[in-house]
Amino acid sequence: MKLLLVEDNQQLVEDIAGFLTEDGFVTESAGTLHDAEEKIALYQYDLVILDLGLPDGDGLDLIPAIQERYPETAILILTAKDGLDYKVKGLDWGADDYLTKPFHKAELNARVRSILRRRFAGGHNQVTFNELSIDLNAREVTVNNYLLKLTRKEYDLLLFFIYNKNRLLTKESIAEHLWGDHIDQADNFDFIYNHIKNLRRKISQAGGGDYIRSMYGMGYKFVTG
Repeated sequence: MKLLLVEDNQQLVEDIAGFLTEDGFVTESAGTLHDAEEKIALYQYDLVILDLGLPDGDGLDLIPAIQERYPETAILILTAKDGLDYKVKGLDWGADDYLTKPFHKAELNARVRSILRRRFAGGHNQVTFNELSIDLNAREVTVNNYLLKLTRKEYDLLLFFIYNKNRLLTKESIAEHLWGDHIDQADNFDFIYNHIKNLRRKISQAGGGDYIRSMYGMGYKFVTG
């Protein structure tokens, strides 16, 4: 899953980004409202962790832009402001949850995972599609009750496909989702083919169906029928 952390405290950014990266998330950051606006205009994220007290503006002002461009993107507010009205305003504008500073990283992780479950898995820890079953907590995939030995990228790739069933995903969007925004500087995205080939092979060897279709010249699609 791909996250954007909008926070001007560089030490806090490093702590949170390092923690979330170790837990399997691809994490990008922006230190100002302007930088965050530029990233939102260029890239799509599963969740934005948004500090409200930014040096060049109010983080709340970013919420409408996120919702207009990517309504599927979840938003978690970080704030040192204790005023109830301010938090309610953020939720009314479309944020999914808020966390008041200071906080424990374990609580942040729990809030992030809870939001993503609600957004993409109906609040459940298990995502099931036909013979495929994904345990979001254990980060494990089974096919016909057979546990697949997937790499982290293969797991993230499968989850990305299932969350976007029947939608065309370009090689660029897949690369950005799995490796972060800096990957757009790559000369080509042919390496995506090898990850998809390995994922399809492992699912097939376990008796699973071939749901990933190559759309010539455009990208890939996870088809359900």
